[in-house]
Amino acid sequence: MNGPTRGYWCECWTEQVTGTEEPARLASFDAYSAPQADRWVAIALRTISPALDSDASDEAWTWLYEERAETRRALMRSESCTVTITHADIRIIWAIRPVLFLPLTHRQDAELPACARSFKPHHAD
Repeated sequence: MNGPTRGYWCECWTEQVTGTEEPARLASFDAYSAPQADRWVAIALRTISPALDSDASDEAWTWLYEERAETRRALMRSESCTVTITHADIRIIWAIRPVLFLPLTHRQDAELPACARSFKPHHAD
């Protein structure tokens, strides 16, 4: 079994600017390099930019052409980053944070740890 792998956990959230509703997670992504993590945000921004209002579109393209390099440098220093775009009354937030991905034990290739036998199936009554 291999050890932990460094990577980045990426999430996309939306929230109302007024804060009247709970934030909603739209997507998550596991990236294994800083370029892969910031590329996830870049692809999303390029995809949605035609549907954004002009201010939000300007924010998106500013990040893509002026701020993206700094985001990647921060990720390479193992710093968490956020990219935020506000469209009308909705704030869209991409959050990227460094993580360690733990390997999973494959049920066919290895002996499961002893604690695996202590879990009993739950039966609804």
